[in-house]
Amino acid sequence: MLTTNPKHTGNLANTDLLRSPLFTSWKDPVSGVESFLLSRRVAPLQQSFYFVNPSLTDDGRYYWFYCSFPPGGNANYGRSLAVADLWENRIHHYPETLFLDASPLVDLSTGEVYWCTGSEVWKRGPKPEDQPVFINRFPVELANNRRLWRLSTHLTFSADRTALNFDAEVGLEWFVGHIPLDGGEVVVWQKFDRCYNHGQFSPTDPDLQLIAQDNFVHPLTGEINSLANRLWLIRRNEKARPVYSREIPMKSEVFVQNGHYENERPSRVHDERIMHGHEWWSADGQYIWYVHYGVGVERIPAYGAPVADLIWPLNHVSHGHADESGKLVVVDCLPPDRPEEGRVAFYNRETGRKINIVSLIPYPDDRQQSYHVHAHPQFCGGDRYICYTTTVLGGIDVAFTLVDELVDKTS
Repeated sequence: MLTTNPKHTGNLANTDLLRSPLFTSWKDPVSGVESFLLSRRVAPLQQSFYFVNPSLTDDGRYYWFYCSFPPGGNANYGRSLAVADLWENRIHHYPETLFLDASPLVDLSTGEVYWCTGSEVWKRGPKPEDQPVFINRFPVELANNRRLWRLSTHLTFSADRTALNFDAEVGLEWFVGHIPLDGGEVVVWQKFDRCYNHGQFSPTDPDLQLIAQDNFVHPLTGEINSLANRLWLIRRNEKARPVYSREIPMKSEVFVQNGHYENERPSRVHDERIMHGHEWWSADGQYIWYVHYGVGVERIPAYGAPVADLIWPLNHVSHGHADESGKLVVVDCLPPDRPEEGRVAFYNRETGRKINIVSLIPYPDDRQQSYHVHAHPQFCGGDRYICYTTTVLGGIDVAFTLVDELVDKTS
């Protein structure tokens, strides 16, 4: 089995993850960093989870990942889940796990996976003999015969492990709240008339969620409604409040265009808060990390004055993640107008040194992009590994790299 020491110690070269015949070694031709690609296939496209939801269990046995079967499905609905049993060197695909958005969440202690399908939340265990179990559903009176576009962008557990978050979108209404795991009444914390999504429970406070004001498309006209202030916090029994309550004027003229929408014209940005995105909690719940597009990776205190700390200056960062200590950071850089600059990179804050995990990550074709094929790197396995989605072998594959090797190369 995988070694379970939670920090960067031990002889990782001898762990089963690296010895497993499920993986193939690949070295970046420029940096020399070694990654291990999940080469055993059960689907044409195999992706890592969205970066805020790790999917490698604490004991190192089970690794869950997304599966796509082109031309079926897209990033909103139609992908399903498979699990690699790293002790038995087997992979099992479960087609009944068709999920909405990036909702799947793994209980890292049991190996059970939760996901949203339609208006419902289900779970199942990792073994073939396990059966799907119904958890709860969005209230029918709120749905009012309408189809949910989203139930939860990505599920997270409350700190007391009694509930899951939701940020439902139905028609032109958005609901944020929690879903009890015991099947109890679903509780709406607030209803909105514009899009708030990417909800994430605080890892330490069961009554607090981080939510994101986001762009949205009118379901009838196709009109694009742009966000004005990305980062918000919502506490149970209170109204949502912006993390940055005052406008932050842009220092220079900037025009932006959202790559998720077709036929959108670039628009001038006047407020820095529009340039924030892809946020996540620190492990101790004390900080909110986020990408400041055109600037880099930043973090701010979750409590008190929002004074930003620029962690890693980067012009073209897309997503980021940090280890539990906050001293190690990983990003993907995917500038849509400069595909030759696509990469996955690592930063050791203690030494100030950086290294590319993938120096050039090829962009998938247009059809594959409909599955939201981004690297989405994340620390996992007690911060022993970084997991990400890669395209270096011409397909869409899951990859791991060792944090110890990256620390050694940046010391």
